[in-house]
Parts: sequence; structure tokens; C-alpha cells
Amino acid sequence: MVETKALSPHLGVQVLGVENLLDDAVVAQCLEALKWRGVLLIRGADLDDDQQLAFSRRIGEVVSHKDKAIFTISLDPDVNPLAEILKGTFNWHLDGTYDKVPQKATTLTAKVVAMSGGQTEFASTYAAYENLPDDTKKRIDGLKVIHTFEAAQKGVIDNPSEKQLAAWRRLPPNEVSLVWQRRDGRRSLVLGSTADYIAGMDAAESRALLDELLDWSTQERFRYTHEWAEGDLVVWDNTGLLHRALPYSASSQRTLHRTTMHGEEAFA
Repeated sequence: MVETKALSPHLGVQVLGVENLLDDAVVAQCLEALKWRGVLLIRGADLDDDQQLAFSRRIGEVVSHKDKAIFTISLDPDVNPLAEILKGTFNWHLDGTYDKVPQKATTLTAKVVAMSGGQTEFASTYAAYENLPDDTKKRIDGLKVIHTFEAAQKGVIDNPSEKQLAAWRRLPPNEVSLVWQRRDGRRSLVLGSTADYIAGMDAAESRALLDELLDWSTQERFRYTHEWAEGDLVVWDNTGLLHRALPYSASSQRTLHRTTMHGEEAFA
């Protein structure tokens, strides 16, 4: 008998009693929970890569890069050549803010967990918007935000070289609505470390407003912190949840396997 248990007041649900993750009824229940609760946890799922891919394909079309659909999350450069870029994930962000259609969802399976640090935090930008004061909603309605890869990397590297800046700027900026009006009528905020500035606004005022909204969105009541255990499966709605990893040592051997699903709804 499949049961669910809330992980926090505003987001997250743990699914209990799963015997067959690919059973149609279980998949349907997981998708419904993911839509309304944003984060899905199955403790001890202990999926291998083939099983993780099979489940991911029930959620959506899986993104492949260079014929690889499973991406290894590790700060060890011998395991992951992009380990240095992963340090940017210590800051709150949404994946795919440089794209017209952001990624739909992500799955992570824990292979090795850190002895200290390495938790993953989530914050609901649905709940954050819904609970904003009415005067703030009026203030931000219609505003556009420019998202850049450069903004995210500057949050990690203080004095980038000209070569680094040139590499970051190869990804073109993307202008999106600060308040995303969804097809189903819900609204969420599009924020995070990639949010560079608000179009047409004074730079200092723009930065202050973006920081204010990020602080609001990531306060404890809109947040869930996941303490990893080996074998955990976590799935989240990337379109409506900010996420970040809490710092951990590269020597910890922390290793997660990730899949990502293509988006289905363009930014407004």
C-alpha cells in the first residue's frame, strides 16, 4: 500500500510502501505529488542507472549530452571533469534559466554521501509568490529579469580572468518575466544566482529587489533541507523550486547520479 507523508508545510512529500516504482498507479501518484508538492522522496530506492532512467522516462523526455543520460555529481575532478563549475550549485538557482523552455524535472540517486555537509535544499517559488504582500505583487508585476551564466559564476569566482569572462559570455543572456504566469493559472518567481538584473531598472535598485525576493523565497517556511542517505531517490519540479547543495569537501567522495527531463512549458 503506497502512502505519502509531507516533508514540510509548503513542499515535499515522502512516498512510502513502493514495491514497483514503474507500476502505472505508483507513477501516477508520484506525478500528482510532484506537481503539487514539488519534491518527491523515496528512501532506500537504491536504483541502478537503468532503473533510474526507466523511472525518469515515465516523468518526461530525458536529456542526453554526448550520448549520456546519467550525469555524475561529484567535486572530484577525476570523477567529474566539470567539478569546478559544480561549486556554483552551492548558491540558490533554477536549472535552465538560459533557455526559453527550462528543464521540467530532475532526479538524483545517492551513491555515496558526505560525512559532513552535502545536504540539498529546496525552496518553493510557488509558495513564495502566493504569500507575498499584495503591494509587493503589484510592484513586481510585469518586470523582466535578465539571466546570465556570468552572474552565477561571479558568485563563485571573485576575480575572473578575461578568458573566463569570455567563456561565460558565450551563453547569451535570457530575458524572462520575474513572475511566471503558468498555463494552469499558478504563478511562481524566476530567481536565483543567474538573475543578473531587472530590465530598465537602476542597477542598485535592481540588485536590492532581487536580493530581497531571494531572501523571501528561501526563508525557512518555504524550504526543505534533505539529509541524504545512500540509496535515496529525490525528484523535484525544476520549474517552481530553487535548489542548492550545502558545501562539502571534494575529498568526501560524495557522489550522486542525476537525470534531467526536457521542459514542456516556455518561460512567459
